[in-house]
Amino acid sequence: MWRSPKRKMKSAMALTKTALFVCLHYVFQHAACREVTLPKGPLYRVAGFNLSLPCSVSGYEGPSMQDFEWSLFRDDSGGRKIGVVATNDNSFPYAQFQSRVTSGEVRVDRDSGDKVRLVVQKLRTEDQGEYECYTPSTDSKYLGSYAGSSVVKVIRDTLQISYSRSLTNQPIPEGAELTLTCSASIGSEQLTHLSVTFGKRGGQAGSGGDSVEIISIDKMLAVVPGRAHRKRYDDGDITLEKRNGDGGQGVYVMKMRALQPNDTGSYYCEAAQWIRDPDRTWQKIAHRTLDIGSLTVKRLSESLSVESSPRGEVTLQVGSPVLLSCQLNGMPLDVDSGLLVQWMKRGSAGGAEEEVARMSPDGVVSWGDDLSRASGGSMEKAAQGKYSLKLFSARPSDSGVYCCVVSVYAGRRSPAPSTAATLTRRSEEVMVNLKSKDVLVSTVAQLPRGPLLRRGSTITLICNVTVTTTGPAQAQVQWRRWPLPELLNIRKDDAGPTEAPVEVTPKVVAALMYDGVVRVYNGSSEVSVDRLSAVSYRLRVHAASDEDQGMYACHAEAWSQDPHGGWYNTGVRAESNAVTVYLYARAADLLLIPLVVGVSSALFVGIVIIATVTCCFMKRLARQRPRK
Repeated sequence: MWRSPKRKMKSAMALTKTALFVCLHYVFQHAACREVTLPKGPLYRVAGFNLSLPCSVSGYEGPSMQDFEWSLFRDDSGGRKIGVVATNDNSFPYAQFQSRVTSGEVRVDRDSGDKVRLVVQKLRTEDQGEYECYTPSTDSKYLGSYAGSSVVKVIRDTLQISYSRSLTNQPIPEGAELTLTCSASIGSEQLTHLSVTFGKRGGQAGSGGDSVEIISIDKMLAVVPGRAHRKRYDDGDITLEKRNGDGGQGVYVMKMRALQPNDTGSYYCEAAQWIRDPDRTWQKIAHRTLDIGSLTVKRLSESLSVESSPRGEVTLQVGSPVLLSCQLNGMPLDVDSGLLVQWMKRGSAGGAEEEVARMSPDGVVSWGDDLSRASGGSMEKAAQGKYSLKLFSARPSDSGVYCCVVSVYAGRRSPAPSTAATLTRRSEEVMVNLKSKDVLVSTVAQLPRGPLLRRGSTITLICNVTVTTTGPAQAQVQWRRWPLPELLNIRKDDAGPTEAPVEVTPKVVAALMYDGVVRVYNGSSEVSVDRLSAVSYRLRVHAASDEDQGMYACHAEAWSQDPHGGWYNTGVRAESNAVTVYLYARAADLLLIPLVVGVSSALFVGIVIIATVTCCFMKRLARQRPRK
């Protein structure tokens, strides 16, 4: 029989609607059904440890607080049901469980109104079997499942744990290394995993307090540091490794490289046995904890001190050697710690403290801003904990207040640059006074007589310097230039203008150093410096320009030689008188003025004559036009 496509389509749609209605009816019908849910078995648990078996009910009618009855079908009971415990009937437990229920060893813990847990502490071998969870009906219709069950297998306890050395609470210095060893193993026929954790209780040795996990190897053999010890693990200060021991036992070794004061406390090792249930979740089925003992970490601040010698105040002659010593006391000899030793100096008159020299933890000596001291001094480790600073020939600039600063990196022989010091100690200050020789310096600047200075000529300045002292001495001369004085109009109470000089910082033109080296500073002209005699110094500015005009003066400093041949600045100086240098115009520049004036006059006269002639011619032409 032939059917049109439209009728076929309507028929298919009707069938689809019918199927959808039946499906939705089935879903809604079952959504309202009571359902009891337990974990899928079999569940393997260890004798002597706890069993926690959850049970929940859903799709029920009635109150949200549901009751639960737990029963057991033992393997050897021939299918006989044994009442274990119930939430609604204290007489529900059979005699085998009554005393355990009364003591709380067997109980029901409620997570919510429709979710509970059967808890069996110290699981026994005879507790093996199929556990049923039954929920009495509170529904208007008997629909769905009212009970569920799960099989529990009780396996024997094979978890073993031991340690090799216990802590005796003997004080251990800060920065010392701690090594704890724990052995653990399991011999179960089931596939189970082992985890080992090292932890600590309390902040004081022998005290209680919260437990803090330090580090562990989890059930998947991953090393996991505790939250409070994450940074120390990342820095390599705490490690944990597994080694193979005798008899198939795993040996777990935890090392704490540098103990800190907050490491004081009671230490323990915990081993746990894990199994994966059929629902793919991991469950801890057994665990044991061993107390390893207690320790107390002794702070370095309680024993560490720094002494310097000589003490108080030292007065020496310039050129004499300076020897300072620094002694570190109270440092534990059995702790391999890095030391940063610094000699700091502050000027006699105060000011900021600056570093003279330092010795890093790896023994490298470096000097502060005065790099010349690298060849004029030494810093050495004279003995265990004793460091010396020696300046072969003292200079006046070496006067000041010295202090030895020691930074301790407890337990870290070669700390990273970013590592903070565990403790820093300063010695008492030592005042070093240096007596200088009697030195006198005088200087006079002059401009030699000669023709007027003009632009483009050479400026010559002479500076006579006299240094009076005992022993070898040299002068260091520096030429400075100020601009020509300018006048400022400054009104004061409307009384009229007042003349006042402008103060300007001088510019250094050139210098002749004490060792004969010439230094010429940036300028627009060519400059040369030479020494005419033992006391006479000359500055020449070639092809001078307007920028070279100004007031010149020379600045002299006295340098003396110490007994070891080294030169030092005595700090005695003198400033000469100021010489004014003014540049006049050249002859060629002077001839240019009349030339410009003459040309300008001739042009003016010519223009006047041409204008007059043109004007007269135009007037005459204008008078002649009417006659035509």
